[in-house]
Amino acid sequence: MVQSLIFDMDGTLFQTNKILDISLEDAFNDLRSLNEWDKETPIDKYREIMGVPLPKVWEALLPNHSIEVRKRTDLYFLARLIENIRSGKGALYPNVKEVLNYLKVNNCSIYIASNGLTEYLTAVVNYYNLDNWVTETFSIQQIGSLNKSDLVKTIVEKYGITKGAVVGDRLSDINAAKDNGLVAIGCNFDFAQEDELCQADIVINDLVELKTIVSQQLV
Repeated sequence: MVQSLIFDMDGTLFQTNKILDISLEDAFNDLRSLNEWDKETPIDKYREIMGVPLPKVWEALLPNHSIEVRKRTDLYFLARLIENIRSGKGALYPNVKEVLNYLKVNNCSIYIASNGLTEYLTAVVNYYNLDNWVTETFSIQQIGSLNKSDLVKTIVEKYGITKGAVVGDRLSDINAAKDNGLVAIGCNFDFAQEDELCQADIVINDLVELKTIVSQQLV
């Protein structure tokens, strides 16, 4: 039976941490220039909530600011992220292309389901040529509920997936797998949290472990 693997992007395939700090610093420097911010950039706070949709990010980081300011900051931050991707400042995690190639050769269908915005995801996919392996990339923008489980459900229904796994680093990925009858594979990478990973069916420390998991038909 053909297996399907649905990957998260940030903190799973793409090392977002390499461009997160500089992009966020740029965004808050912009706020400072407008006299909208006079404290340190809340990088640690962002790392804690990494994986939630961007609208919820700005609710958490700018709780006392207007919706207009949040939207402006969102757009500025997105532009900086994309520029940093296209400048080669980001990176895939080790073994990503090797693993994706192995999965495709072994008749696995590969998808991406991310809380990232479409424009951002397109920048990553294009820069690293992930379309060579990935059937389709789905953004949370496509789902009104902004719920990862609903996003994965869209993929499951569109492609008739009955066997497979969701691979990701945060609880939203784990819940998305379980809510859709798939195996939850937790990635113990940069933004992962122990209390969330313990709810996964399988935990990996390197994507290369997926080769063994697939070969043993654990998903």
